[in-house]
Amino acid sequence: MTNADATEYSAHHLQVLEGLEAVRKRPGMYIGSNGSPGLMHCLWEIIDNSVDEAVGGNGSRIDVVLRADGSVEVQDRGRGVPVDVEPRTGLTGVEVVYTKLHAGGKFGGGSYAASGGLHGVGASVVNALSERLDVDVDRGGKTYAMSFRRGEPGVFADADEPRPDAPFTPFTGGSELRVVGKTAKGVTGTRVRYWADQQIFTPDAAFQYDDLVTRARQTAFLVPGLEIVIRDERHADDPETGVRETSYRFDGGISEFADFLATDAPVTDTWRLKGSGSFTETVPMLQPDGSMQSTSVERECAVDIALRWGTGYDTITRSFVNIIATPKGGTHQQGFEQELTKQLRAEVEKNARKLKAGTDKLEKDDVLAGLTAVLTVELPEPQFEGQTKEVLGTPAVRQIVAKVVREGLRSLFTSTKRDDKTQVSMLLEKVVSEMKARLSARQHKETQRRKNALESSSLPAKLIDCRTNDVSNSELFIVEGDSALGTARKARDSEYQALFPIRGKILNTQKASIGDMLSNAECAALIQVVGAGSGRTFDIDTARYGKVIMMSDADVDGAHIRTLLLTLFYRYMRPLIENGRVYAAVPPLHRVIVQHPGSKPNETIYTYSDRELEQLLAKLRRQGRRWQEPIQRYKGLGEMDADQLADTTMSRDGRLLRRVRMEDAEAAGHVFEMLMGNEVAPRREFIVQGAAHLDADRVDA
Repeated sequence: MTNADATEYSAHHLQVLEGLEAVRKRPGMYIGSNGSPGLMHCLWEIIDNSVDEAVGGNGSRIDVVLRADGSVEVQDRGRGVPVDVEPRTGLTGVEVVYTKLHAGGKFGGGSYAASGGLHGVGASVVNALSERLDVDVDRGGKTYAMSFRRGEPGVFADADEPRPDAPFTPFTGGSELRVVGKTAKGVTGTRVRYWADQQIFTPDAAFQYDDLVTRARQTAFLVPGLEIVIRDERHADDPETGVRETSYRFDGGISEFADFLATDAPVTDTWRLKGSGSFTETVPMLQPDGSMQSTSVERECAVDIALRWGTGYDTITRSFVNIIATPKGGTHQQGFEQELTKQLRAEVEKNARKLKAGTDKLEKDDVLAGLTAVLTVELPEPQFEGQTKEVLGTPAVRQIVAKVVREGLRSLFTSTKRDDKTQVSMLLEKVVSEMKARLSARQHKETQRRKNALESSSLPAKLIDCRTNDVSNSELFIVEGDSALGTARKARDSEYQALFPIRGKILNTQKASIGDMLSNAECAALIQVVGAGSGRTFDIDTARYGKVIMMSDADVDGAHIRTLLLTLFYRYMRPLIENGRVYAAVPPLHRVIVQHPGSKPNETIYTYSDRELEQLLAKLRRQGRRWQEPIQRYKGLGEMDADQLADTTMSRDGRLLRRVRMEDAEAAGHVFEMLMGNEVAPRREFIVQGAAHLDADRVDA
């Protein structure tokens, strides 16, 4: 420890810092990682505190601002963090919440009936991992303020705007919750602004605007009437990006959420299953004398489910506990899926003759095919597995959810309404059809031995295969056009690189049926080349290539072709994307030959965007260096020589690949649905909103 550090390390908050030092030493234990996901988790901890206030009926708006200086600010209109002194610690409520682990109003004290923040570590963890954190509380007609540096309270000597590197004086004798202003009568709320500590997070960690917007939209669906505003000021000086702002408010509920998530035509309406149940659990309760005593308490669990089946086979399930997403499920999702399968299996057995189902039994995958469901449960003090709250562990919730599903489905199955009877009949036919398809696929797999790559005689003739049998080392390049194919054929390494050309734009599989897709020559040939099947029968272990690389021109048409291919992979070969085996090649746009005086050979530099070219030329001018004119602009892959294509795009030594993530594919699917789907209104709205940002010089007319 340096002398400077020693002067800042005050004994007054020694115990507090000892607790928070554990957070700084092992941040992954509390936020999952010290990269972008962990950074986002910190922000969600602060936002969730504000959401809990809104769920309790306190405030109807939350503002989140990503500021240009790297800080983030969250403001709500809730009751405000308590400012009075907590008797056992002698500290104000603000200091307790932001410096003490496992402290807060969510431990059964009656402040929150059901909340997402349950461990009392969210705000204090964010504080510990922040270079600076400022809290302003509007309460009782006054505005209170307190600042922290890496978890320790004190005062920053700000000259003008608050900065994390401003001189800091920690409190030594006692902490002070400053009164910095007055508020109008009845105005309450909390504002938190913090700068993430660069000593903790990786240099490339950044707040993801798109992820934040997605989470805000999801929360607005789950809390009807709550408005969430996301504002990004980090690129205010960029004329192309500027300040971005998105606002969400939905007065409906999870039925709207299920309709939003669904991408296929409906087989049933969106059904709503609601109910509740109680259970008893033994928990340690804090006694007035400070001791802990095991006490049996009665818990109430409310269940609300929206579900619908569509014509597709994909399953989209979102589960939540007290508004907090549980992406890895838990006891609530187990109870939902098990009872869903049980009830539909019983109904199919009851109507086996009519449905021609035989004696075969439904399995869970048959029931979940084409299902879109939003499952929410609310209960006090749920037991999560870890601070990241991805899995619900409360055992009693399973039976309560199962009871709600059982009663709701039985009511629908026995309904005498004509519409309900029609939808139930269509649903039973769908799940039986899925069962028969599964059994047929299994039988085919058992009776037919898959030929290996060299023995196969059904591969398309235009495939230019590689020699290796090592799948992990092989690569399939999907090439746009015959011109590019000729160049790529000379540029490839035939040992491990295979080429498959496609002509123009393949079928739009977003709206096409499975039959249309399989009858399309390009789509069917591509599925044959990959060699792992399609849809629910896709088996990634039998894929013939370790990487699938889309290589198209660096223009609008090339991007369109990549989107079409991406949609095909997302809909029918999704495990390739989930396992990170789909890539997009990144060919250069420009070739700049920098001249050297004398006999020294010229230098070739490739750039990948107009902005990168401008920056390169500006740098060369400053250095007094010259380049050959005109600069070569590649309009397509076919314009490149084989050695240029190999060096820049295909050779493992110098190429640049973009790995397609699941988020990329899903986003592409939504954009493609808007731009080329059957719904005209969203497309028209998109065009009208974007008209003001269109540069007329970019229109090819």
